[in-house]
Amino acid sequence: MNRFLSHTIFALAVSCTAMIAPSMAASRVAAVDRIVAVVNSDVITSVQLRDRVEQITRQVQRQGGQLPPADVLERQILERLIIEQAQLQLARETSLRVDDATLERAIARIAENNRISATELRATLERDGVSWSRFRDEIRTEILLTRLREREVDSRIVVTDAEIDNFLQNNPDAFSGSEYLVAHILMRAPESASPEQIARLRERAERALSRLRAGEAFGRVAADSSDAPDSVNGGSLGWRERDRLPALYADAARDLQPGQVSPVLRSAAGLHIIQLVDKRGGAAAGPEQLEQTRARHILIKTSEVLSDTDAEARLRALRERIVNGGDFAELAKANSADLSAARGGDLGWLNPGDTVPEFERAMNALRPGEVSPVVRSPFGWHLIQVMERRLQDVTDERKRNAARNILRDRKADEAYEDWVRQLRDSTYVENRLERE
Repeated sequence: MNRFLSHTIFALAVSCTAMIAPSMAASRVAAVDRIVAVVNSDVITSVQLRDRVEQITRQVQRQGGQLPPADVLERQILERLIIEQAQLQLARETSLRVDDATLERAIARIAENNRISATELRATLERDGVSWSRFRDEIRTEILLTRLREREVDSRIVVTDAEIDNFLQNNPDAFSGSEYLVAHILMRAPESASPEQIARLRERAERALSRLRAGEAFGRVAADSSDAPDSVNGGSLGWRERDRLPALYADAARDLQPGQVSPVLRSAAGLHIIQLVDKRGGAAAGPEQLEQTRARHILIKTSEVLSDTDAEARLRALRERIVNGGDFAELAKANSADLSAARGGDLGWLNPGDTVPEFERAMNALRPGEVSPVVRSPFGWHLIQVMERRLQDVTDERKRNAARNILRDRKADEAYEDWVRQLRDSTYVENRLERE
C-alpha cells in the first residue's frame, strides 16, 4: 500500500497539471449547472462531472490512449464519482480525516519526486491554471480514500501459514522475476446477482470478445465496454510481477503469448477478459539476505472519550519525555494499548511488509535509537523507536515473507473490489443522467 499511496498521489499530481485552463474555467461560470446524480444526501452536479471528464480526457490524450464515445465516457466518469462520493460519506460518518500536517508531508513528497520545492510546485501548478486550493483538496481526498481502504479492507486481510505452504507448493516458479503487462475488461456483477443478470453480463462479455477476435484494439473495446475504473486507460494494469497479478489473471496469463486474449473468465466480482500485452524478465529475483528491523512502539487508541486530538497531544507529551531522557520501555508499559506493552513495546524483529504501511514508512525513516514523530495508522496513534537493524540470511524466510505479501496483495485487491461493490449496492443513488 505504501507503493499504492505514493504512486496514486504522484499520478494525481501529474494529472492535475493537465486540468482546465483559466479561459475554459471562465466559460464554465456562465454555464447552467444542474444535478446529474443524487448519492444518499449529497449531489453531483454537471459542472463537477464536466470538470472530471475534461481532466481524464486530457490525461488519456497525453498518454496516447483511446477514449470511448463521449456519452459512454460521461457515464463511466459519473459512476466513478458516485463511488467516490459514497466512500467520502463513509469516511465522514466514521470521523476519518486527513490533518494539515499529513497533507503538507504528502505535498512535500510530490515536490521531492519532481525534484522541485513546494513553492516551485505551487508556482508551476498556478502557471498551468491549476488552483492551489483545489490541488490540495484533490490530494487530501486521495489520501483519505487510501486511508479508508486501508482501514476497511487491507487491515482485515489475514494470510495463514497453510495458504503460504499451498502457494509455494503450487507455484514452484514463483519469484522468477517475470513481469507481465496485462490489460483487462471487467463486467461487474452486482452482489447476489440473479442468473438473468449473469446471463446479460455474459452476452456483453461475449460481444466484447467477438470484437477483440475480429481484430479490434483491446484498448478501444475496454474503453467502451469495461466497468473497471481503469477502462479509460485501455484497462492496462501496468507492468507487474506475474505473482502479484490477481490469481485469476496470473493463471490465465501463464497460458497466453504476448498479444493473445483470454476467454471470458468468471470471478465473484463478475466477468473478465484479459490480454497479455507483453512480458519480460525471468531471472531469479531478490537477495539471499533481508534487512530486518527491531522496533518498539507506544500505541494510543481513540475512543468515545479520547479524541484524535487528545491522543495525538498525549503522545507528543510522551515523546518530549523520551527525548529528554525518559525510559521508552517504562512509558510503553504504563501507556501503550498494544499487547506489546508488557514487553516495553518491543515488537521483535520485523521483515518488510510485517506492519501496516503508515507504520512501516515512519519506521523505515528512522535511524537506530531515533524516536518518530506521532504516527497515525488504522490501529491508532503511535510513537516508534528503532532499536537496531540487521541483515539476516533468510532464503526460506524471504520466500515465505514474499509469498505472504503476494497473497495479502491478491486478497486485498479482491476484497476491495467486493467491498466497493457492496458499498455501491447499499448506497441510495438517483442517476439523473441515465434518466435523461
